[in-house]
Amino acid sequence: MTRKLFVTTALPYANAPFHIGHMMEYIQADIWVRFQRMVGSEVHFVCADDAHGAPIMIAAEKAGKSPQAFVAEIAAGRKQYLDGFHIGFDNWHSTDGAENHELAQDIYRALRKQGLITERNIEQFFDPVKSMFLPDRYIKGECPKCGAKDQYGDNCEVCGSVYSPTDLKNPYSTLTGATPVLKTSDHYFFQLSSPRCIEFLREWTGKAGRLQPEVLNKIKEWFTPDDDGRVALSDWDISRDAPYFGIEIPDAPGKYFYVWLDAPVGYLASLKNYFAKIGKDFDAFLADPQVEQVHIIGKDIITFHTLFWPAMLHFSGRKVPDHIYVHGFITLGGDKMSKSRGTGISPLKYLELGMNAEWLRYYIAAKLNSRVEDIEFTPDDFKARVDSDLVGKYINIASRVAGFLSKRFDGKLAAEHAADGAKLLDVLISQAGAVSALYEEREFGKALREIMLLADRVNEYVDQNKPWELAKQEGMDARLHEVCSVCIEAFRLLTVYLKPVLPALANRVEAYLNIQPLNFADADKLLGSHTVGNYAHLMQRVDPAMLDKLFELPGAPATAAPDPKAAEGATAAAPSPGGEEIAETIALGDFTKIDLRIAKIVSAEHVDGSDKLLRLTLDVGEGRTRNVFSGIKSAYKPEELAGKFTVLVANLAPRKMKFGVSEGMVLAASHADEKANPGLYILEPWPGATPGLRIR
Repeated sequence: MTRKLFVTTALPYANAPFHIGHMMEYIQADIWVRFQRMVGSEVHFVCADDAHGAPIMIAAEKAGKSPQAFVAEIAAGRKQYLDGFHIGFDNWHSTDGAENHELAQDIYRALRKQGLITERNIEQFFDPVKSMFLPDRYIKGECPKCGAKDQYGDNCEVCGSVYSPTDLKNPYSTLTGATPVLKTSDHYFFQLSSPRCIEFLREWTGKAGRLQPEVLNKIKEWFTPDDDGRVALSDWDISRDAPYFGIEIPDAPGKYFYVWLDAPVGYLASLKNYFAKIGKDFDAFLADPQVEQVHIIGKDIITFHTLFWPAMLHFSGRKVPDHIYVHGFITLGGDKMSKSRGTGISPLKYLELGMNAEWLRYYIAAKLNSRVEDIEFTPDDFKARVDSDLVGKYINIASRVAGFLSKRFDGKLAAEHAADGAKLLDVLISQAGAVSALYEEREFGKALREIMLLADRVNEYVDQNKPWELAKQEGMDARLHEVCSVCIEAFRLLTVYLKPVLPALANRVEAYLNIQPLNFADADKLLGSHTVGNYAHLMQRVDPAMLDKLFELPGAPATAAPDPKAAEGATAAAPSPGGEEIAETIALGDFTKIDLRIAKIVSAEHVDGSDKLLRLTLDVGEGRTRNVFSGIKSAYKPEELAGKFTVLVANLAPRKMKFGVSEGMVLAASHADEKANPGLYILEPWPGATPGLRIR
């Protein structure tokens, strides 16, 4: 039976262009969708811009535009990202579309009919200058717990406390700086605390395979009764007061749905909009019990998708999600990538530099699994994986034999294969089921490892048979033909397995092979006597200069030419810090090559015959100690150092000295002019650091 799948990714907020986190999510969803289509599933893959809410309303006002115009401008820039990274959504819509207004209001009416909407009067902050109630993130003040200043209205970034905006000390509006006043307003709540909702959610979350174990463990915390027998679920405030850019609540003038109510409804609205375009019955499709509804989201929005969203759907009489697949973040140096902190990758810059989009698709896929884990982007690892796997193993197979095939045999493949070639192809064919299962389970990293192991076997076959030598030997044309044909057959099978990850490359391979688009069903057959086209190189290795440019921060703006008149009374330039100019700028990729570790100085001793060196025995958490010679004798006595912690360059090549081998370098600071400014200071971490921790 053909599977019917309705697949979505989280809706991006329409206040900024896509960032690398969006692309990571879309790439993994796209891989899974492409795989499903390759095994014959019917898939409808949609998304939309999350277009409502106070932040967009305020940003649009600052830009001097209507919210609609502001959102439209952001939406107009989406295509270059999606096309650039080969993301194949069937439809891209907006939560401000007519379908979303209609569906959100219909769901609300159904929930109200179920008796799950209640109204109550609440007290909240109001900006008297802006004449609007303030969302939590537009209120700042002093943390009521630790006293830290300039903390947001919902949590403290210093001590981590969570609180209500009204708990803040000396609050102020971030919009106007005015002191907010407390005003009361009638708000509408979805009664998530209702026993009916709790019973349903317990049942829904408990179904095997619906949620990952890590997500299920988190959700169980919400259903664990406290000492009074109450669970943690509380009613959900679903309304906001005008002015607000959003969808009006029926029969409630001046009230709008909180953006998180109508945002997930955007999944349904985008599907409905798409079906209207292709003439498919939206209601009949969702009423089909065979349809599977799948959401692929980040770990930061679990609550909305595993509590509010399924409860909203169920009690409004609609289909509930069958699977919610949660993923982690993409990190750099262990930290979540952030454009604002200068630690992110700009997807658009990646494309503008001419970097191959499928390098990134492959690298992300190679790191992904079915668990809720962050994946680390390391420039060196990125280059190594692309160069080794894609070019060195996969592409290399075709490039090593295609020339012989076209020049010596007019591109025609041999129909018969000797025992060794037939055995190799049988091995590749036999792995179709295992690779398919890994894709289905979203174990993309494992799938690619298995595929590259198969590529290794093909390259071993090439090395054993050496077609470049066969081509020079008299009477070996038949063997050369057979070997080259086996390699091209194997290359086609590997392309089947890689196609969900590398769709554009697979299209070029299909063109070279003169074949129809590949599906997984093609993995159990061979081309036989078939003529291929002329081979053109399919992929380049990663240029390190591109990686360096990718991680370069934007340069400082050029300064204007100095005014001669102003220079007359100008003061002298500031002295260089530490007596020397800051070194030339390096790329982030250069810095990440240096492995800095916390080290404990187990012992220190003088070095016979040296006036500068101390011999340090260091514990770097490796289960052994290191021997390091350090030129700090003028500043430290051995007994002062024993037991202290410091910083070691751990991946420095060992250096053989006349006193022994030095296995790293301890970091110390000094002035460039040591005579005028004597002093040498080894680096010491704060208390709590332990041997082996990496400095990022």
